[in-house]
Amino acid sequence: MIKIILRLVVIIAIAMAAYWWWLQHEQPVSNASELTIYGNIDIREVDLTFHATEHIVKMAVWEGDQVKQGQLLASLDKSGFKADVNRIEALIDAQKQIVGKLEAGSRPQEINEAQARVKEAETLLYEARRKYNRLKSLHSKDLASQQQLDEAKSAMASTRAGLKVAQETLALILEGPRKEDIAAAQATLRSLEAQLALAEKQLNDADLFAPADGIIRNRILEPGDMASPQQPVYTLALNNPLWVRAYIPEPSLGKIPLGAKARITSDSFPDKDYRGWVGFISPTAEFTPKNVQTPELRTRLVYQARIFVCNPENELRLGMPATVEIPLGQIPQQTDKPASHCKELEAQ
Repeated sequence: MIKIILRLVVIIAIAMAAYWWWLQHEQPVSNASELTIYGNIDIREVDLTFHATEHIVKMAVWEGDQVKQGQLLASLDKSGFKADVNRIEALIDAQKQIVGKLEAGSRPQEINEAQARVKEAETLLYEARRKYNRLKSLHSKDLASQQQLDEAKSAMASTRAGLKVAQETLALILEGPRKEDIAAAQATLRSLEAQLALAEKQLNDADLFAPADGIIRNRILEPGDMASPQQPVYTLALNNPLWVRAYIPEPSLGKIPLGAKARITSDSFPDKDYRGWVGFISPTAEFTPKNVQTPELRTRLVYQARIFVCNPENELRLGMPATVEIPLGQIPQQTDKPASHCKELEAQ
C-alpha cells in the first residue's frame, strides 16, 4: 500500500513539474514589453525586357552597378525602326495634300473651263435646232429628203444630251467634293498618324531604361544577342521598398498593430539599429517555415509579416538574417509609401 502511495506521489510530482515547465516555456510572458522575432531581408526583383525583337548593340551596365530611375541600360539596333518612321511620315505628307485638295474644293480654272463647255454645248444645240427647223420647212416643200431631216433631228438630240452632260459637270464642280470623300480621306490621315505614333513608340522602346532605383543583380544578354519581349536582359533588385520577412506567433498577433514601429538589427552590423515599422500582416495563418525556426516550434501557427526597413546607406542586402524588436502596446498608425515614411522616422 505504501509503495502505491509513493508511486502516486512521484507521478503527481512529475506531472506538476511538467506543467510548471510548460507554463514557463509555452505560455506568453504577460509582462513582456516587446516582441522579438527573426527573419530575413527581402526585396522585389524585376526582369527587364525590350518591347521589340532586334539585335542588341549596347549594354551600358554590369552586375552590381547601382542605377537610377530613367538611366539608360541597353539599346537595340534602330535602323529598321527609323526607316519605318520615315516611310509613314512620307505617307502622311501625301495624304495631307489629298485632304487639303478635297477640302479646298474646285479651283477657279476648273469652274471657268466647265462654264465654257456649257456655253459651247448651248451654241451647238442652237445651231442643230436651226438646221433641223430649216430642213423641216424644206421637207414640207419637198426640197429636202426625209433622210436629211432625220439626220438633223439626231444631231439636235445629240447636242442636247451633250449640253446636259456639260451642265451636270459644272454643277458637280461648283458643289465640290462629296462630304463622304473628304471624311474618308481624313480617316485615312488619322490612321496614318496612329501608325506613326506606334512607329515612334517602337523607336523609343529600342532604348531600355531603369524603371526605378536599384542594383543590377544579373546581366543576362550581351551585344549581338537577339532581344525579344520574352527574353529578360537584366534582373534589377529594387532598393525600395526593403523589408524583413518574419513570422508573428499567433498568441502575439493581437498585440502588434499595423504601422507599429520596430527596431531591426543584423549580424553583419550588430552595433547598428535600423528603423522600421510593421507594414503588412498576412490574413491567414500557416505553420512556421522549417528554415526559420527550431524543430520544437515548427508546429506553431504563425502569421507572415513584412517589417519595412529604412536603409539609407544601402547596407542591408537580400537574404540577410535580421532580428526585429517590436514594442508592445502601440496603437495602429497609417503609413505612407516606404520612402516617405522613412523620411518621417528620420525627422523624429
